Amino acid sequence: MTGAWALLGAIAVVAVVAVVLRARDGRVRPAGAHAAEAHADLPAPVRALLDPGTPVTLVQLSTTFCANCRRTRTVLEELADRTEGLRHVELDVTDLPEVAATLGVLRAPTTLALAPSGAELLRVGGIPKPDALVAALRPHLPGPIG
Repeated sequence: MTGAWALLGAIAVVAVVAVVLRARDGRVRPAGAHAAEAHADLPAPVRALLDPGTPVTLVQLSTTFCANCRRTRTVLEELADRTEGLRHVELDVTDLPEVAATLGVLRAPTTLALAPSGAELLRVGGIPKPDALVAALRPHLPGPIG
């Protein structure tokens, strides 16, 4: 009987963890006060992706075998295609663990919205929720978001 209780307890713990992770997936987090100052420490592979003429670059950090990365790419590409001043790029960090560690990225996909200076404006872990991402990006873009 003790084994059955242990099994039920383990199932309950897994269910709670799954609910918490699902609730956090796609949530837009504004950059903290430290992020605006930390752009000097931006890793070179990320810095190379920035375009000084684009107000916001969405840098999607992905890995080779990430199923959610493909869906995230689709969401971000569609948003960038219809939005003036927004650019989407993808960086595969499978072989660049130091880049992920420097940026404090613990999961793939993670999307960083960066200003031309490299300052982090916001970040999204998981597949972005388009409406929440649009609302968060609006103050940083010059024109309407399509």
